[in-house]
Amino acid sequence: MTVIWRANRIKLYNTYPPVSCNMNSLLSFLRLLYERRRLIIAMATREIRAQYVGSSLGLLWTLIHPLVMITVFWFVFSIGFKAKPLSDVPFVVWLTAGLAPWYIFSDIISGSTNIILAHSHLVKKTIFSSQILPLVKILSSLVTHAIFILVLLALLLFQQMPLSIYYLQAGYYLFCMLMLALGIAWMLSALNVFIRDVAQLVTVLLQVGFWVTPIFWDINMMPPKVQWFLKLNPVYYIIQGYRDSFINFQPFWSHPSYTVYYWLVTLGMLASGAYIFKKLKPQFPDVL
Repeated sequence: MTVIWRANRIKLYNTYPPVSCNMNSLLSFLRLLYERRRLIIAMATREIRAQYVGSSLGLLWTLIHPLVMITVFWFVFSIGFKAKPLSDVPFVVWLTAGLAPWYIFSDIISGSTNIILAHSHLVKKTIFSSQILPLVKILSSLVTHAIFILVLLALLLFQQMPLSIYYLQAGYYLFCMLMLALGIAWMLSALNVFIRDVAQLVTVLLQVGFWVTPIFWDINMMPPKVQWFLKLNPVYYIIQGYRDSFINFQPFWSHPSYTVYYWLVTLGMLASGAYIFKKLKPQFPDVL
């Protein structure tokens, strides 16, 4: 296994394909995903059902988990730390708008890292396209995200906050997040087959990212130089985008330079993830 990984590592580090090669790999991935769309949906449905098999409450747990998380954080920060409303926005609403995208992002990344190992019996079959496995995790995570959004909408109504057509803009930011998560998932799931420490590293990085990303705190609390550094995190674009859609009612084109930066990072991650997965995929059966 060590010899195989070192050989692939040398190949990855010493081969710098042109951008067109990376984009061709990405397009071939997307074409394959379209052709296998029914299989992806079927596997995602099966994974959702498997999570709650034997459970009395079943899918109700998808509602219980976000409610418990939001309640605990609201109690700690609003009651314990006495967090004040931000710009006349109740803290629980502001918090939920930031938690919703982070929860699905972290769920996709953590779940996709081990997804090749978890489906090794399928990956060993030459007719199975392992590229679709991260998409299976993404689709199954969308169910919990939908519950999170329903909770957020219920809080907005309960707090008698104004309704807006900008709510629909959250769909754009969800698409942005899924594209970023897909590229990262391809990369991490492939690398984790050869380096099992990747899964442990991802757990640590997600914990750090949870507190570094402005989910519980306002980025304006930081000095301008620190804000500039924190905004390099592409997930901040998504977190702020959800708040702009549900709370601030600001269009995504109001910050064009940051939008361009985000898509440059995301497309680069997609192309890199597709290329790394394609290069390492032939060795999966030998290692597994």
